[in-house]
Amino acid sequence: MTLQQLRYAVTVAEHRSINKAANSLFITQPSLSGSLKDLEQELNMQIFVRSNKGITTTPKGEVFLGYARQMLEYYNIIENKFVSKETSRKYFSVSTQHYSFAVEAFIKLVGEFGTDEYEFAFYETKTHEIIQNVKMLKSEIGILYLNDFNRMALTKIFRREELEFLPLFDSSIFVYLSADHPLSASKKLSIDQLSSYPCLSFEQGDKNSFYFAEEVLSTLDYKRIIKVDDRATALNFMKGLGAYTFISGVWCRNLIGSGYKVIPLDTKEVMTVGYIKQQNMKLSILAEKYVNELKKYSDKVIKISETEC
Repeated sequence: MTLQQLRYAVTVAEHRSINKAANSLFITQPSLSGSLKDLEQELNMQIFVRSNKGITTTPKGEVFLGYARQMLEYYNIIENKFVSKETSRKYFSVSTQHYSFAVEAFIKLVGEFGTDEYEFAFYETKTHEIIQNVKMLKSEIGILYLNDFNRMALTKIFRREELEFLPLFDSSIFVYLSADHPLSASKKLSIDQLSSYPCLSFEQGDKNSFYFAEEVLSTLDYKRIIKVDDRATALNFMKGLGAYTFISGVWCRNLIGSGYKVIPLDTKEVMTVGYIKQQNMKLSILAEKYVNELKKYSDKVIKISETEC
């Protein structure tokens, strides 16, 4: 098994076509097919299923391709750091659920280090993609939460993908809605009070499991629910439709504005916000700086007793 064969397999998976993959690799279709056949024989497994409709990946093939992509990523990192004669800029990337404090901390990091010598990337994305991005080193760290409901399932996934979760802070659950909402003057809100209004839920795509839900209390039977995939749309729906969602007790008014409120939810539910990274991998200087910035928010978690948000 060679790096070239791994690259061939990953390219075929991306294109879902032998012909298209061969064209992008600048090799002939028979050469590519022969290389894949040799690889499958060596592994004693089928990676792809070939049909008139194209190429699909077998379940075992998906697992193999995950490791193949990771191996190619490692190779690219080694090549860029030690082989390439060009001086490349340092790179730092974060994948996260939709948290304004993660954005604010990232802004502070970029402001401190600048973009002349460093290249930054910030992905607000789905829970499954956060895990995959950290696994494949597309991002050095990923920010998400655990609670009593999803902890066992996600911890099992972290273990399988050789990732570890490190907590940042614990928080009660808050309702996030427009300051113009009919319930915005409430000191505390119950699920029953919210039942007449749409609940916003961030879309999780094909991995739409309750365990991957970005919002706590995802298993409740909501009368009205709207799927969204970005925070800007969510904010618009809060203003225009009286919608709401659930968040942690940390939010950043300077990024969101004064037109929104957070109100304690009448529940004993607690969420632990933290970050994942690869096991036994030392954080880079930028990652350590970013994590230290995130830890500062533990002192800013809104307490249930606070009525002014």
